[in-house]
Amino acid sequence: MSAHINHVVVVLQQVSLEEVPAKKLRLTKPSKSAALHIDLCKATSPTDALQYLLSFARRPVEAESVEGVVRILLEHYYKESDNSVRLKIASLLGLLSKTQGFAPDCIVDDAINTLNNEKSHQVLAQLLGTLLIIGTQLPDKIAVVQRLIDVACKHLSSTYFGVRNKCLQLLGCLGTVDKPLSKETDAGPGAQTSHVRDVQSVISDYFQDQDPRVRTAAIKAMLQLHERGMKIQQTIYNQACKLLSDDYEQVRSAAVQMVWVLSQLYPESIVPIPSSNEEIRLVDDSFGKICHMVSDGSWVVRVQAAKLLGSMHQVSPHFLEQTLDKKLMSDLRRKRTAHERAKELYASGEFSSGRRWADDAPKEKVDTSGVNLIDSGACGAFVHGLEDEMYEVRISAVEALCSLAQSSPSFAEKCLDFLVDMFNDEIEEVRLQSIHVLRQISTHITLREDQLDTVLAVLEDSSRDIREALHELLCYTNVSTKDCIQLALVELLKNLTKYPTDRNSVWKCLKFLGARHPTLVLPIVPELLSTHPYFDTPEPDMDDPAYIAVLVLVFNAAKSCPTMPALFSDHTFRHYAYLRDSLSHLVPHLRVRNLSALESAQNFLQDSLVRVSALQNLETPGAQDLLEFTIRDLLRLGELQTELAGSADFCATYLHCQLLLTKALQEKLWTMAVPLCLKQNWLSFDDLEFLYSGLETQQIATIHNIRLQAKALQLILTARSKPGVDRVLGACEKFLQDVESFQRLFMTELPHFQDSFVEKLLELMPRLTTCKPLDLVKILQTTLRQSGFIHLKLPEQIHRASATIIEPTGESDNPLKFTTGLVVALDIDATLEHVQDPQTSVKVQVLYPDGQSHIIHPKPGDFRTPGPGRVRLITQVYLSHSAWTEACQIEVRLLLAYSSSSSKQSASKPAWNESMGGLPTSESCIESTIHLSKPVKVFIMPKPARR
Repeated sequence: MSAHINHVVVVLQQVSLEEVPAKKLRLTKPSKSAALHIDLCKATSPTDALQYLLSFARRPVEAESVEGVVRILLEHYYKESDNSVRLKIASLLGLLSKTQGFAPDCIVDDAINTLNNEKSHQVLAQLLGTLLIIGTQLPDKIAVVQRLIDVACKHLSSTYFGVRNKCLQLLGCLGTVDKPLSKETDAGPGAQTSHVRDVQSVISDYFQDQDPRVRTAAIKAMLQLHERGMKIQQTIYNQACKLLSDDYEQVRSAAVQMVWVLSQLYPESIVPIPSSNEEIRLVDDSFGKICHMVSDGSWVVRVQAAKLLGSMHQVSPHFLEQTLDKKLMSDLRRKRTAHERAKELYASGEFSSGRRWADDAPKEKVDTSGVNLIDSGACGAFVHGLEDEMYEVRISAVEALCSLAQSSPSFAEKCLDFLVDMFNDEIEEVRLQSIHVLRQISTHITLREDQLDTVLAVLEDSSRDIREALHELLCYTNVSTKDCIQLALVELLKNLTKYPTDRNSVWKCLKFLGARHPTLVLPIVPELLSTHPYFDTPEPDMDDPAYIAVLVLVFNAAKSCPTMPALFSDHTFRHYAYLRDSLSHLVPHLRVRNLSALESAQNFLQDSLVRVSALQNLETPGAQDLLEFTIRDLLRLGELQTELAGSADFCATYLHCQLLLTKALQEKLWTMAVPLCLKQNWLSFDDLEFLYSGLETQQIATIHNIRLQAKALQLILTARSKPGVDRVLGACEKFLQDVESFQRLFMTELPHFQDSFVEKLLELMPRLTTCKPLDLVKILQTTLRQSGFIHLKLPEQIHRASATIIEPTGESDNPLKFTTGLVVALDIDATLEHVQDPQTSVKVQVLYPDGQSHIIHPKPGDFRTPGPGRVRLITQVYLSHSAWTEACQIEVRLLLAYSSSSSKQSASKPAWNESMGGLPTSESCIESTIHLSKPVKVFIMPKPARR
């Protein structure tokens, strides 16, 4: 019996021993609080404890461990006598409270209790900062927030500025204006506890604190209340205005912001003018006071004041105009009329006897420093800002002028001279900003000849950005006389001679200048074209860029001036036909009869689409020829009529894809032509989807339908060229996913796809999902042949992304020479039209003669935006290669990168790659990119290094 008992005991001991390691295995993560406790217990000095705390702060803590760690830190906090260690613990408490997934309401009581016996002001301020962090994490806990506000009010009487700062921050971030503070918690300089006070009155008491840092914190706390959606009381206004003359920069900066906020909240309120019986709107009064700050001693305050002035659109016009006039009123007082003075004398019964000098002078002694009917700062405020020694202030003043002028045409006209003067500023950034600003308000103004002369002087600037900005300005500017047109033309032609690379920008500028001023161009046409009413004049050289510039000006003016073509000579008409063909984006179609060229082109485009859509089956005889002729006509139409270039190119690309599919489906081409045809033209499908903007949902659905047809054709080819169930099965599954995705994305557009490929597929979906892969391939081939042609409906406006490389021109025969193995920089200058997000999507490709291809990603700073829809790319690419025996050409072009599900799957690496044998890979088949520009060829010559 005893042996049996002993055996049971041994078994139980074994079981218990086996259970112990099982419990240890459940501790998947070491306890952070235990490790911290051990470290802090090992510390023999405050320095050691600080080191342990610093190393602990660098390690992440899980949400479930935070509370335990806080308890350990608090336990050590109460034991620790060193201020620096307690300060670090207080900082860690705030840091831990921000841990994702941790609710700090469980540590609020402990955090508040630490304040009771704390003697160090710095630690106390840090603890209040921790409470602020906890409070912002728990905005919905009303009881907790109220306790924290009570704590803040209690410690506001501290002698240390840091504690008062934190208390004010607490009130600003957590206080509410609708709930008054209780009597017991009320505190502050000279505060009375016998009445209930609200948060704003408590905070405003500290506007007069002896420490400037506390005054700043008080204003910022009030601004914090405003940012949280609480309405600031108007009574704060006078206190904020007094702080505008504070000795400290930070206080004045915050006060300016406070005055501006109140001017937006109470613009129509009436406030009295000191030392006067008159009253004024609050927004006008605050405008004058902020204008005064434009002459502040601190440039930071001046910048802030200038920026805020630009947003005060409700100010009265006469106050606004006073900012551009340095002349003050007489002692800043409004002069009474003679009638008012006579009436006052009559009422008093006193008249001047004339026996004593100035016996009719005012009886009261006037303190002119206190009279501010219109504050002295408002007089010429922008003049001071535009003449400031700091360029940041000048830029802010220019931007503020722009903002105010956009909402006031009369003010725009008055500030024109000041903005034009800024074109001569010594800092390029100021000059550039002034030009941009003038362009934005150009609809309100007309330049006089003297102003235009100052503007055009900037064309001699060595900065390309400045010159191009000025060209853009002239595109949108109105001038007053024909002499202005001649002056602008002369200066632009000088610009063209001095900087030939500005050619396209100058031509574009003259295009808009002529279109805006046809009546001013008309009287000077004979002089511009050197024509004579009786004698033939020599025919100018058509290769001269200056002559082309003159023709661009004249032809664009002639578009809206039907009498002008009568002044043209015969060779001018020939030159018009040549330029209309070669520079159609600069030369408009001149009106013939009553039907405009644009209307004719639109009708032709619609007729072409209707004619093609009448084809029910593209395999009928003559259908392919009709498609080819229509594609050719549409491409030509896009070249001649730039307004319809995007729509015409889009239709031509769509019809090209249809033609491509039709040819590929012909049985006699299946042996070799299908893989070759699709491989060389696959990018046409990418062009449809990624190269055009302005498409509506219906057009996008049509594109995806034709993509599905191409993928079906690819799947059929895969089944024929690569027999094997596994390979075909994966391709079939992917194709069915694409069909389901189409149905999900374009459910509302399905009624427009009657008798289309995708409609037939959706009808067959139950059968397709259950049949074998080879049967699915046969069904797809039959469905492709039976599918009808979808009529393409055009939206209002389609834009085609495009790019033109200006430099290098590709015309030079002089090679770029450099030493083998080193690099040479090639300048790239290109214009981009209608490209979405160019900084991430535009790349530069360099193709070497040996087939090597390099892709360069331009820096974001290389992109400039001279006008809406247009981007300028000015960058450098670095070329390098091994030694060549003679100079060879490299090709440089711009690519458009895109990301699509199709580009990551079989479409980007077609299944026919392997079936092509030893055919070389075309340079156009770059994964996930589309050609954006024509290639430019550049001669380079790597020379062997000298030994």
